[in-house]
Amino acid sequence: MDEQIKQATRLWTVAQPVVSAFVASVVRDFSARDDVLQETAVAVMESFGRYSPDRPFVAWALGIAQNQVRLYFRRCQRDRLVCSAELMEVIGSAFQDLPDDVVHSVDRLNECVQKLDDRSRKLCDLRYTHDLKPAAIADVVGLTANTVAKALQRIREQLKLCLERTAADDGVLKGGLT
Repeated sequence: MDEQIKQATRLWTVAQPVVSAFVASVVRDFSARDDVLQETAVAVMESFGRYSPDRPFVAWALGIAQNQVRLYFRRCQRDRLVCSAELMEVIGSAFQDLPDDVVHSVDRLNECVQKLDDRSRKLCDLRYTHDLKPAAIADVVGLTANTVAKALQRIREQLKLCLERTAADDGVLKGGLT
């Protein structure tokens, strides 16, 4: 593997959580999010030769992600939930300025979700990936809406505790976790 590919891979590994969060914030179609993120990763690797180390890599990668999101929206023009170019730039700028501890929190949350049992992960997926309300989740999993709501509350508490533990293990203060 040549040195340029190694460097691109290292930088992308750091930028990917921020770029992923940006894409998720503007692309409402859950299945399309992964496609847009993959297309962004490919575009970053293909155009890495044009990257200037004088510029922050995350900002550069977010610019590529914005272009990929624009391409996605062009393909889906019939969708009324598209963002304007100006709004995407504002959102992209906000993600560029995220502190490293926020980016690491996203990684920690993903790790904590993976530690949940299958049922809890499924409930989280239905609630937070598919944006279903407890009543709709109840229909899918055969529980009452109240049972689902209470289970989600317990899962959020588990995730909070896990985040606090992993942050403490990493030497990060627990302040601000809710």
